[in-house]
Amino acid sequence: MERGITIKSAEDIEKARRAGQLAAEVLSVVAPHVKPGVSTEVLDRICHEHIVKVQRAVPANLGYHGYPKTILTSVNQVVCHGIPSPDKILKKGDIVNIDVAVNHGGWFGDTSRMFFVGAPSVLARRLVETTYEAMRAGIRQVRPGATLGDIGQAIQTVAQRERFSVVREYCGHGIGQVYHEKPDVLHYGQRGEGLTLEAGMVFTIEPMLNAGLRDTRTLADGWTVVTKDRSLSAQWEHMVAVTPEGYEVLTGWPEGTGAYAPV
Repeated sequence: MERGITIKSAEDIEKARRAGQLAAEVLSVVAPHVKPGVSTEVLDRICHEHIVKVQRAVPANLGYHGYPKTILTSVNQVVCHGIPSPDKILKKGDIVNIDVAVNHGGWFGDTSRMFFVGAPSVLARRLVETTYEAMRAGIRQVRPGATLGDIGQAIQTVAQRERFSVVREYCGHGIGQVYHEKPDVLHYGQRGEGLTLEAGMVFTIEPMLNAGLRDTRTLADGWTVVTKDRSLSAQWEHMVAVTPEGYEVLTGWPEGTGAYAPV
């Protein structure tokens, strides 16, 4: 086993599952508020209050390496790590990723999903739906004996079919009692290559796809990552446990998958 990778017991996975369910619940709570005219600061406040006052959990992003907010709100050409702001007002046609992480009883839950603000453009809808399909394809590779390369290739294949690009600077990660731990879960790769999966591993799969080129740059705030060519970007994220039979999604949405195919 590669150094730094922890194998979780059934009891551990139950704790990770609870944290993951809480993170997913936050996305469900904030969903009705994602609409034109609302600032990303308001969305952050809603999530913060639910985590702290209702769940009695800890917002894992707040203060992490100095990050100033509870959630990450990445709108349109923002790839990831967008900082909520009272000045960022959502408008019709926007797409936005909301990324939530909580700490509950010393275990981390981490998940994100895309939202349409009003009716999206044809390209935006195709990008968002393809990125979800890519995440789903990656998750469906998870089972003991599979490799991280199997996951990466499945994601990359879906993206390339639609002529979208896969961001390479950011990846999924192991998670448990540590927010970000090994292994790194790349969203591109070759079948049969990389770490072999074992039951008890827990990690995120969170592909970021761009409508244009895969190149990114980080803004002066040190956090916000955007596409270099200003093309749209989308991301979805689930926490997954490797089970003896295959996989379990630990961050399933309370309201189900709606129009999206179940993982």
